[in-house]
Amino acid sequence: MKDGSSKEKLIKRNYKLKKNITMKIKTLVAVLFLSTGATSALAQSTDSICNVNSSISHEAVKAGNYKDAYLPWKAVMKDCPLLRYYTYSDGFDILKYFLTTTKGKPEYDKYFEELMGVYDQLIKYTPDLQANIRGVRSAEKTLALKAIDYLQFAPKADPNVAYEWLSKSVNVEKSESLAAVLFYFLDSSMKKFQVDAVHKEQFIQDYLNASQWADDAIAAATKESIKKDYQLVKDNLVALFINSGTASCESLQEIYAPKIEANKTDLAYLKKVIDIMKMMKCTEQEAYFKASFYSYKIEPTAEAAAGCAYMSFKKGDTDDAVKFFDQAIQLEQDNNKKADYAYAAAAVLASVKRLSQARTYAQKAISYRDNYGAPYILIANLYATSPNWSDEPALNKCTYFVILDKLARAKAVDPSCADDADRLISTYRRHVPAANELFMLGYKQGDRITVGGWIGESTTIR
Repeated sequence: MKDGSSKEKLIKRNYKLKKNITMKIKTLVAVLFLSTGATSALAQSTDSICNVNSSISHEAVKAGNYKDAYLPWKAVMKDCPLLRYYTYSDGFDILKYFLTTTKGKPEYDKYFEELMGVYDQLIKYTPDLQANIRGVRSAEKTLALKAIDYLQFAPKADPNVAYEWLSKSVNVEKSESLAAVLFYFLDSSMKKFQVDAVHKEQFIQDYLNASQWADDAIAAATKESIKKDYQLVKDNLVALFINSGTASCESLQEIYAPKIEANKTDLAYLKKVIDIMKMMKCTEQEAYFKASFYSYKIEPTAEAAAGCAYMSFKKGDTDDAVKFFDQAIQLEQDNNKKADYAYAAAAVLASVKRLSQARTYAQKAISYRDNYGAPYILIANLYATSPNWSDEPALNKCTYFVILDKLARAKAVDPSCADDADRLISTYRRHVPAANELFMLGYKQGDRITVGGWIGESTTIR
């Protein structure tokens, strides 16, 4: 009997144990189920609240009611930063409103820091936004806009900070940079230079880059309004550069002359110096000559050869100057530049009265560019320096008919040189022979006559 009672107690204890375990399992499953459902419900609730806040703030911004937009907008920024791209543009509008209405008040700094924070958050989430939303600008463009707003709203803007952001942006975006960004970039570079003289060389390079990117943007633009925007900026870039005090040849000589020798094996550096000094028409400076010479030794190019030619001419070595111009012509592929080099050689030879050779190079320049007026004017002046070829003074005066032919031709092919040609025509027409002088020699108006000597050209008497 006792044994049976113990057995019955054991059975009851096991039953209670199984029941407790079963209840715990059911409770755990229920808790897990409820927890999952609550999380899902919470997520749905958060999404719903974000959408409501986004709608409220966006509509308030559109209505210009920035005060009511502020708090719901902040909630969206905090809880769902990837919900809408316009959350960020709305934020810029809201915070700029507060910045303009609280200027000089203690809370101004808070709103400024918030504005910078919105830019930082947008830059951070740009890859995610770009993956899901079309039309999201690059992080680099956003950084440039941050720099512009920094310059406009910072209680005390540091030009070094703005320059660093803008430089990082434009060196990635290049001609894709917004027109205004190119201006602010160079302006901040100039301001940096004004407090840091060491930045002068970089400022010049920044100008060259920004100017080139503006040109590229103009060439790529399909809308006239965009072209006008970039052209206006390009004009402003030029004005900034001119007003910076770095645009003189003396200034460039001062910058580059001490550095050429140390960089005489750095072709990229030498080419940069040549390009800058040529663009600024500073080809008479020693820095230009040296950069060209060292560049030519490393890699003979037309530009470098031309630089060596100018250097030789300045030293009084005409033969070397012409030799280098010949090499420049040979190395150059662009016929317009070939024409310039040939004309330069002609001018060098004319300066030492090697008239026939000078004419040959002037004619060569015309062969490369048929609408080039300057070589015709040069030939006219060459003839005027040596008009005598006959024992008859009246025939020698006929040389001026040939001279007038050349000047008229210069005007016809190249209107840009018309003023120079007209000035010379008014001078040289005074020297043509009178009709009675030629009549005594058997010539009359309309007859053809060949001017002899080294000139050897025919003209019409008039």
